[in-house]
Amino acid sequence: MTVPPATGPLAGLRVIELGQLIAGPFCGQLMGDLGAEVIKVEPPGVGDAMRSWGRGVPVWWSVIARNKKSVTLDLRAERGQRLLKRLVEQSDILIENFRPGTLEKWGLGFDVLAALNPRLIMVRVSGFGQTGPYAQRAGYASVGEAMGGLRYIAGDPDRPPVRVGISIGDSLAATMGCVGALAALNARAQTGRGQVVDSAIYEAVLAMMESTIPEFTVGGFIRERSGAILPKTAPSNVYPTSGAEMIVIGANQDSVFGRLADAMGQPELAQDARFANHVARGDNQVELDELIAAWSATLDADTLLDTMVKHGVPAGRVYTAPDMLRDAQFAAREAIVDVPHPQFDNLKMQNVFPKLSATPGGVRWPGPELGAHNDEIYGDLLGIAQSERNELARDGII
Repeated sequence: MTVPPATGPLAGLRVIELGQLIAGPFCGQLMGDLGAEVIKVEPPGVGDAMRSWGRGVPVWWSVIARNKKSVTLDLRAERGQRLLKRLVEQSDILIENFRPGTLEKWGLGFDVLAALNPRLIMVRVSGFGQTGPYAQRAGYASVGEAMGGLRYIAGDPDRPPVRVGISIGDSLAATMGCVGALAALNARAQTGRGQVVDSAIYEAVLAMMESTIPEFTVGGFIRERSGAILPKTAPSNVYPTSGAEMIVIGANQDSVFGRLADAMGQPELAQDARFANHVARGDNQVELDELIAAWSATLDADTLLDTMVKHGVPAGRVYTAPDMLRDAQFAAREAIVDVPHPQFDNLKMQNVFPKLSATPGGVRWPGPELGAHNDEIYGDLLGIAQSERNELARDGII
């Protein structure tokens, strides 16, 4: 399988991606999006379980494995471990999201691999990190989201905690792993040596929890579930229209609230003692939301949005996929791109973010077939003869 040349700020870096599903592979996706050569290592015959994931048609693989090369390799077999070591000798970064201790059990721990390639950076994504009393536990995103504090505050106050509709804990830990790898690359440029990037799901979630911890340690306050609002931050909610649509309006800053009051034809609200500043609006949040909802419900969604734009008040629809595909802003910035695929017609997906002005990344190809790059990696890169590759394939090593 021939692939387009890599472009982007990470072009020239070689990344080996082990593991499966989301927590490790999303880290690899981010690096591949920005131009790194990402070699995805999958078990022979079965591959990554993500190949069959997705709601409806299993197209998730096309996104999370985009810009990657796929090779098959049995890491449980000694010959497979030897091949991985040869790859490590010629690579910059290795990503893995196995349970801690798995690579060590296979003789592939960081100490072993760093002895072969002292410049190697190993990104290790796991539920609870590589150390501590929970390190050996199985840890999925759902558990990390709960332990990191996100689940407790998600949902309505009169109902049990809910989850966000995506595996956000996995993606956050993968993103933290990518950030750590980039930092480690800069350190390597100064020291000449790699290091381990230890990214735990629960800690990645915890990092997003704003001032939750000091609010308790200093003030004894525990955040609770608050539904569609942020308590004491008003107005910032979804508001009804004369039709079926709900519109998000955020006007909690003093100057912006003044503009909203003007848009409502009630400029006196900005001087009302109940709403005159951030603290007062927070104390009277329910009353203020009721006033805004009574006004917004008299307008259709288009008129309400046009009014908000005219007055400089942040507002927007709550989008689904069809809304995104129709939106002029998405189109202007190419936030969604068409990606040719040998099996799927009309394959569209999110583009590469963030956008770099001089060395942008891009989606060069969708997730490849299992083992599509075995010949390129084992033959061209490692110099293994066709006869030996045939033998490795016959024995289930690749």
